[in-house]
Formats: sequence, C-alpha cells, structure tokens
Amino acid sequence: MDGTVFAFDPDWVSTLSAPFMTNAFIAGLCIALAAGMMGYFTIARHSTFAAHALAHIGLPGATGAVLLGLPVSAGLGVFALGGALVIGALGKKASQREIATGTVLAFATGLGLFFARMSSSASQQMQSILFGSILTITDGQIIGFAIFDVLLLAVLAVIYRPLLFSSLDEQVAQAKGVPVGFMNICFMAIMAGVITIAVPAVGTLLIFALVITPAATANIIARSPFKAMVVATVICLISIWGGLVLSAMFPAPPSFIIVTISTLFWAIAKAVESFRRK
Repeated sequence: MDGTVFAFDPDWVSTLSAPFMTNAFIAGLCIALAAGMMGYFTIARHSTFAAHALAHIGLPGATGAVLLGLPVSAGLGVFALGGALVIGALGKKASQREIATGTVLAFATGLGLFFARMSSSASQQMQSILFGSILTITDGQIIGFAIFDVLLLAVLAVIYRPLLFSSLDEQVAQAKGVPVGFMNICFMAIMAGVITIAVPAVGTLLIFALVITPAATANIIARSPFKAMVVATVICLISIWGGLVLSAMFPAPPSFIIVTISTLFWAIAKAVESFRRK
C-alpha cells in the first residue's frame, strides 16, 4: 500500500480554488438540498431498500448510455425513473414494494453487467458509476441539478401535506381520502431524480451516505418532520463540503471521506441518544 495516499498537501488551498472544485461545491449544495428533504420521507415510508435499489436499477441505463455514446446521467435517470414507476405501481403496500423492488433490481443488475461486458468504455466507466466522481461535475450538470431542485421544491409545495400524511400513517391517510397509491408513485419518481443527481457524488454503492444516513441522524436530533428535513440537509451538506476540503488537504477519494463524515454524524448521534436513555 502506498504510504503517501493520506499525506498532507501544502497546496490544498490552491486546489480548493480550482474551477472543478467550485463546481463540486455547487453540486454538493444542490445534492444536499434534494437528498436532505427526500431522505426523511424515505425513512418515514420504510422505503430505504427501494431508494438504495433505485441507484442500482439505474446501472444498466448508465452503462447502456456509454454503449450508445449518450450522457451517463441521462441513461441513469431514464432507468431509475422507469424502475421507480414500476415499483410504485406494483407495490401498493410496504411488503409489496419489497418484492417488486427486489424483482426489478435483480433484472436491472444483470442487464447492467451485460451492457458493461459489451463495451470496454462502459467497463471503464463502472468505477465512477459505482463509487462516484464529484470532482468531474460539469457546468451542464450543475444547471440540471439546480433545475431539478427548483422543480422538487415546487412539487413538494403542492403535495407536502398528503405525502407526509401517507408517509406517517398510510392506513389512516387512505381512510381520510388521501390518494396513497398516487403518492407512492410520486415519491418513487422524485426519488429517482434525487438518485440521479446524487450518484455522481458517491456512486450507486454508497448512495445511503447522502440519502439515508443524514436523515437517520436528523430523526434522532429533531422532533418535527420539517426540522428533521432541515437538519438532514445541513448534515448532508457538511458531509459533502467537508469531504471535499479534506480530500484536498489529504489527497484521497472524496466519496470515501463524504461517507465517513456522514457515518460519524450518525454514530455520534446514536451514542448521545443511548447515553441520555441511560
């Protein structure tokens, strides 16, 4: 193992001022806003497996896009959205969603590997797809992230109350006339978009670090849904920006440091919660 991997870089300040770092920080802000808000709903709806699976369902779209010479994010988004709609339509209840998610995930994973074997370019892209590459975010991607965040805020402003109601108590919400099935499809479709913009940062394998872990930490700290979303967004942002700074100071893959910071927040919150209970 190379002992210089985590050696201190005295020029880390100049690295942070580089254009690619500026793009990474802006992308991190957009990603944190989307992941922080939707992470709460993901946990409340007991859909953590579905959220994790959507990233892998997007894998064949990403490798297929490389195969066809198309943008990776476009292929990832199309397949993630398609998988989300299928899961949302087939899984009316949590137990049904688990079965639908597992079935779609298995097929998508196999298809993704098949596409990767068909093209050497797709195989070379696999590492960045699986583990992320936030330092290669382009200006065009940032514009796409910003547009998605604006649309997300607009949609949530309309469906916030029924989505929250159906997330916290699905049976009572259905009895009160809330279109639970439609809310489920909306949630899965929005999550597909969140996954699409979060994957470039940490990849499909580590997506939990941005969508689930900050929300889980926020649920320990905050008592109300809105406060939990705010706290989750802040934790997610600190994890991303902190990971970028530390990766410049001690050259290492940013995704690894981002995941580590996010996990440390959760571990500390759990430890404090356990101590208070005693």
